Amino acid sequence: MQLSHMTWLQVETCLKKGAAVMVPVGSTEQHGPMGRIGTDTICAEAVALAAAEICDAIVAPPLAYTPAPFNTAFPGTVSMPEDLFQAHARAVFQGLLAQGFRGVYVVNGHGANIEPLERVVTELAPSPICIRSWWEPAEVNQMRKTLYGDWEGMHATPSEIAITQALLGALPEGEAALPPKSLSADYIRAHAGDRHGPPAEHRAEFPDGRVGSHSALANPVDGARLLESAARGIAADFAEFLNRVR
Repeated sequence: MQLSHMTWLQVETCLKKGAAVMVPVGSTEQHGPMGRIGTDTICAEAVALAAAEICDAIVAPPLAYTPAPFNTAFPGTVSMPEDLFQAHARAVFQGLLAQGFRGVYVVNGHGANIEPLERVVTELAPSPICIRSWWEPAEVNQMRKTLYGDWEGMHATPSEIAITQALLGALPEGEAALPPKSLSADYIRAHAGDRHGPPAEHRAEFPDGRVGSHSALANPVDGARLLESAARGIAADFAEFLNRVR
């Protein structure tokens, strides 16, 4: 169920039964030559909605404007300052908890969101808030590795592009037809959580927007499988979370 599609009476009934709520969190940023600007939000919301069908959860509207300063040299990227995103997320979570939801379960789709979201969890402790990125469940993470190996990379990944293809169709490969520059293990460790450099520097290093990710390996069939797998994993984790907070 989507919160924005419900009436207050329907929400009240669910709250009396002890409902928690899913909140998808994505980004508005470039995703390479064949990736949509809203990829992270599209994936997070799609996984949340598919998971909600399995575990009968309520899904709040997504938070789509989040920190992505390193990508602002690419047209279409809108980066929310980290402190404002953190304050906004905190206010949204507080509002949902104040309405009577037993807990807030974040379905994340963007690496740079994790640290500010974790700070919100600390600020609102002991309120029950859980953060899970859609790719975290073991089954979907293994599928990503099996399908793409090192070419999953760090940004404009074939897994997220594949999910958007399953939902919205494929865009032309263009420059993404050729493999990007591969990443070293040291680079991946140093830049985990989207710790990238200034915008001009980042675009100079990755001129087509991909960061070690061979987006052209994506296809909608695999995207549907990835979406289904992620939904199963998130639904199972949400059910455990709900049992803890009731």
